[in-house]
Amino acid sequence: MSIDLGVPDGEVAVSVCNLYKVFGGNEEGALARALTGTTKAAVQEQHGSVLALDNVSFDVRRGELFVVMGLSGCGKSTLVRCINRLIEPSSGEVWLGDREITKMSGEELRELRRSEVAMVFQHYGLLPHRSVLDNVAWGLEVNGVEKGRRRERAEEALAAVGLRGWGDRSPDQLSGGMKQRVGLARALAQDAPVLLMDEPFSALDPVIRRELQDELAKLQAELHKTIIFITHDLDEAVRIGDRIAIMRDGAVVQLGEPSEVVLSPANDFVREFTRDVRLQSMVTAASVMQEPTCIARTEQTAAQVLATLQGEDRMQALVVDEEERYVGTIDLRDVLDAGDRSVATLPLQEDDAVAVDTVLDELVPRGLRSDHPVAVVDGRGVLVGEIPLETLAEAMTAGEQDEGAAVAGGGPSTG
Repeated sequence: MSIDLGVPDGEVAVSVCNLYKVFGGNEEGALARALTGTTKAAVQEQHGSVLALDNVSFDVRRGELFVVMGLSGCGKSTLVRCINRLIEPSSGEVWLGDREITKMSGEELRELRRSEVAMVFQHYGLLPHRSVLDNVAWGLEVNGVEKGRRRERAEEALAAVGLRGWGDRSPDQLSGGMKQRVGLARALAQDAPVLLMDEPFSALDPVIRRELQDELAKLQAELHKTIIFITHDLDEAVRIGDRIAIMRDGAVVQLGEPSEVVLSPANDFVREFTRDVRLQSMVTAASVMQEPTCIARTEQTAAQVLATLQGEDRMQALVVDEEERYVGTIDLRDVLDAGDRSVATLPLQEDDAVAVDTVLDELVPRGLRSDHPVAVVDGRGVLVGEIPLETLAEAMTAGEQDEGAAVAGGGPSTG
């Protein structure tokens, strides 16, 4: 169903380049000062203008769920509206693939919003006099899609968000969470390759919010849309985002993967902003593993493995089969007198390996049950690394120290 943006997977779908937005006062003078690097506070004092966006630049990859987050007033909602020009930028460029949105005519913009860039708002925006199905089909109706086809697409979209059979209801019969699902279904029915989502779950209670986060992640895994998601909730950003851009005073102060933002904050503001995220839940097996230092193969003899263990001064070796899949661990004692016997015939410790995305909270109990490095495998069971027990202990200690330091600090300044 998706429209091709003309760029291969992994390349840029949406690009924001040196974007500025000034509101009120002497906008022309304020912009001129902002372009020279004048601070937001100084621009407001000198020109009576609000510098809502201050030289914002980033690229969003095709199929990526890109989260923009920050405190209220940081400019994130202004930013998302500048992307589809519901708000006109004061300066800078926005690109969709190889086309510049900031130079599009009014007709080109209308077509863009109808078919290529859909938006999901915080407060649903449902039409109360229309049924749920007609609300979902509304954009298709505006685009002139034939009635039978738009009904079919609307029903497909409702099913995708878990509302199959609710099309004949009116919006006032729905809960807040269901209304937001309808808003999402309306965007999906348009089949736009890019979705802009402005704090869509922030008005919902925590349980419903988490359910919708899970629903969005599931849909994204199936549809691979390019999503720019606005939120003030760091837990939400970390949970759903492929990458996160943190904003303060109209500028992006850090951009990276969730683990990078939490574990390697760019400055004190980001460090304090992320202080309530448990570091143990961000450290994964992939981030602390190393190359396996002692590997045995099922086709080897005990004598060959003994030589390897003695050469590496190790007591155990991780054992892989002919396809490099981890099958267990062998102990020095079991190869000492086994001679030419095949490793495949010897007793192995058949402990469970961990996946590369296993978090530290889950790694620690696994490590406590072991007397040898923890094996790390990919989705096919292939051995890709090991975590020495001392490395696991160091990671846990570092996480506790960082959490303690974060708790000792104050909350982030709103600027």
